[in-house]
Amino acid sequence: MRAELDSLEARIHQVAELCRTLRQENIALRQQLLTAQQDGKQLTTRLDAARTRLRALLDTLPEDV
Repeated sequence: MRAELDSLEARIHQVAELCRTLRQENIALRQQLLTAQQDGKQLTTRLDAARTRLRALLDTLPEDV
């Protein structure tokens, strides 16, 4: 009986450690996701600005070339 309890205790410790590890990994992944989302927004902003500049340049070209 004691051996079974010791085994169960060891497994509980393993599960608790796994939960701590997964929680830390989850926090890190959430931070990475936030960073990637911010980077995506910045890239979209830059792309929109480039598109606007390109349209302005195209508007300066003569129609009949």
